Amino acid sequence: MRVAIYGAGSLGTILGAYITKGGQQIELINRNKAHVEALQSHGAKIVGTVDFTQAVTAYTPAEMSGTYDIIFLMTKQQYNAEVVQMLKPFLAEDGVLVTFQNGLPELQLAEVLGKERVLGCTVAWGATMQDAGVCELTSSPDALSFSLGVISEKRNKHFDEVKTLLELMGTVEVEENFIGTRWSKLLINAAFSGMSAVLGCTFGEAAGPRDSRRIVQALIKECIDVCKAGGIRIEPMQGKDIVKLLDYKNCVKRAFSYFIIPIAIRKHAKLKASMLQDLEKGKLTEVDAINGAVSDYGRTVGCSTPMNDCVVDIVHRIERGELTPGRENLKYFNL
Repeated sequence: MRVAIYGAGSLGTILGAYITKGGQQIELINRNKAHVEALQSHGAKIVGTVDFTQAVTAYTPAEMSGTYDIIFLMTKQQYNAEVVQMLKPFLAEDGVLVTFQNGLPELQLAEVLGKERVLGCTVAWGATMQDAGVCELTSSPDALSFSLGVISEKRNKHFDEVKTLLELMGTVEVEENFIGTRWSKLLINAAFSGMSAVLGCTFGEAAGPRDSRRIVQALIKECIDVCKAGGIRIEPMQGKDIVKLLDYKNCVKRAFSYFIIPIAIRKHAKLKASMLQDLEKGKLTEVDAINGAVSDYGRTVGCSTPMNDCVVDIVHRIERGELTPGRENLKYFNL
């Protein structure tokens, strides 16, 4: 069985290092030649909440050959149309593409490959690229988990093999209501990644101060409300019922929701959003696939999303060079 991680940046490198450390073969593929050369020469150095170095197999896309039974997709979602067409010839006839991307990417990928050849996976941990070949795990080692699911009526024959590979790093929850799982991760990303990008800070720094925490709370509330309007049941994450903890209809529950936000994110407090990392590198972000996805669905079900709309607008203004990430951007939110 041949397995690859396509788009092996910080998350993919760490996952690949764990899988290789667990005794399984997997190829890490990335367009960044310096990163690939560092992995080939020195192995993957994983720092942060863990510390180890693991020899790995790494290539650039130009060096790919043959077909793979399983490809883990970890590229930015804005490139999906071209990436999936490029990867299609490299996927075995009965092979499966497993997307780890943010937002709701599965249906777009299924249009090219078919629903039975697409699996969805959400990741409940974070990472940052420190240098070529060096990646920082920013989440607690006891918070390394995955949620795995299908969008077809039955599971691909490689489903159990994918689950076994992921279990070499952490726990895997098989989700029957995978769209509900997708929304639980999208809720976290919209609130904490969105504010991390807007403010130029970590998740914990967004969740702590009173002014930014109120906006985080409002972003979460909008996600919950659009799902209710659309009849989507948001699934628990890492055993915690997000809706039960963070939704509110009265001032008492609202106060409790506000109080618990820093506690709920404490294991990921050091995480810096990939959107912020992209902004710092002068790259375009996935904001349209994260906060923009909440706004789009809100319009579909007739539910307003002013806070998510504002995050999208601010991040695009940062991309255009009109603003910079920082707490001064709080003034653009109307609470």
